[in-house]
Amino acid sequence: MPDRLALDIPHRLGRTEARRKLEDKLGHIAAALPGGSLNSHHWEGDTLFLDLAVLGQRFESELEVFDNRVHAEVDLPPFGFLFADRIKAELNRVGTEILA
Repeated sequence: MPDRLALDIPHRLGRTEARRKLEDKLGHIAAALPGGSLNSHHWEGDTLFLDLAVLGQRFESELEVFDNRVHAEVDLPPFGFLFADRIKAELNRVGTEILA
């Protein structure tokens, strides 16, 4: 079983606007997950690194911004695999809302 969950979220904003929207709505990403909170974040180039807490567990994430999509990868703790489909669906939903 893989230890990372990956998804792509398409957008039509261009890289700069997508980055701005992600930065402005960071709290929405964490809030979309049960008991979610944002511990820290930083940018390296066009990649946003997030350290999230979900139900008391640590989730590290990377969101790489491209001109027409955001590629997200989330490290799941062992219990996270029980909820992988739900987590992926929620991240896709909130990502699509942020990048609309």
